[in-house]
Amino acid sequence: MPNVLIMPTPLRHRPGHYREILRDAGFTPLDPPGRHRLSEADLIEALADADALLAGGDPVTRRMIHSAPRLRAIARTGVGFESVDLAAASERGIPVAITPGANHESVAEHTLALALALLRNVVGNDRMVRAGGWDRRAVKPLRGTVLGVVGFGRIGRAVAIRARALGMSVIAFSRVDDFAFEAAHDIRRVDFDDLLRSSDVVSVNLPLNARTRGLFDRRAFSLMKPGAVLINTARGGLVVEPDLDEALASGHLGGAGLDVLDSEPPALDNPLLSRPNVIFSPHIAGVDLAALDDMAEHAASIIADLYHGRWPEGCVVNEEILPSWRW
Repeated sequence: MPNVLIMPTPLRHRPGHYREILRDAGFTPLDPPGRHRLSEADLIEALADADALLAGGDPVTRRMIHSAPRLRAIARTGVGFESVDLAAASERGIPVAITPGANHESVAEHTLALALALLRNVVGNDRMVRAGGWDRRAVKPLRGTVLGVVGFGRIGRAVAIRARALGMSVIAFSRVDDFAFEAAHDIRRVDFDDLLRSSDVVSVNLPLNARTRGLFDRRAFSLMKPGAVLINTARGGLVVEPDLDEALASGHLGGAGLDVLDSEPPALDNPLLSRPNVIFSPHIAGVDLAALDDMAEHAASIIADLYHGRWPEGCVVNEEILPSWRW
């Protein structure tokens, strides 16, 4: 029987319907021991017997791919794929698949959780009360403010719907038109600079690529409204962190909610860690329990489809290998 390596820490040794999907397709799930984050050496050893990889957000490197002689498919739980060495996979004729539509609602909820926590000073008030304080000064509301959504795919639209329900006005920047959605939800399309100038909260929902890397730099922050906050649940490389730290230190920005960073986990000397008006989470915006199950089941179904000769349309990111691909 073929084997599939279960790579994500939240899924290893965890029961779920995704295992039934794999077993019904003829696979044996392999779980590396322990619940720690696996090193490259751990994964190279574990991949020796793997015919497929159910991957998470941790790197899938060239060394790993070329050290796995039986590997025929990689399915990632999530929509980003920059953590996978796509060139190395394509050289081996290995399809790399993602799971679109499985976790956008989780990311949207987390985006607004960070925005609410910042504007209503949830973390600061908690720390103050625990230290014996009782300062009941008023905080900023979310209702009546302007949310600027940068990137208007599944996640951006899910954020917009929830923001409208909370009484926010929503503007969006995107290179993809969705006029019917925008009209139905009273969302105005603007250019990037206008969005920065007009938004009280900016939500970053873009993929990371050569065009978007470092998009949020000193220039972008200088255009943002004084006191505005930045929420990044997309990818750390979209933000130039020293420029963000400068904008926060000067008082120009009111705060930032960061689920992602350029280096994960961050170095302990990262100056953003010392900013009281920055709230962090460990790249978990898209990983609530419901989304985790959905992503795992989708990834398992992709592996099963590939094994049985069915190409999962819209999921494989290196589709150029299709004409010559065989399991």
